[in-house]
Amino acid sequence: MQDLTQDQWRSQLEEDVNAAILDVRTDYEVAEGMIPNALHIDIQNAAGFMQRAQDLDKRKNYYIYCRSGGRSAQACMILNSLGFSNTFNLKGGIMEWNGETTN
Repeated sequence: MQDLTQDQWRSQLEEDVNAAILDVRTDYEVAEGMIPNALHIDIQNAAGFMQRAQDLDKRKNYYIYCRSGGRSAQACMILNSLGFSNTFNLKGGIMEWNGETTN
């Protein structure tokens, strides 16, 4: 897991042809908007998160965010323990995101 600032996350993501974005917030939080092209997997639904994580491609680079950066750091650690080698946590989460969002 690597913690990235907003600028680092965005610039690295833009150049990464093997990137996948994960939003690990709740359904309620996602309804407020999310980063385009993100896959939503609620980490607070532990069983569902673990099940869906098993279906993810371990060869991809995962850029993970939540509301403020705590749950996404947890998600990175969980994915790393499952054999994912490239996970990137968005420090400050979507609360500090100054890029595009969708509803």
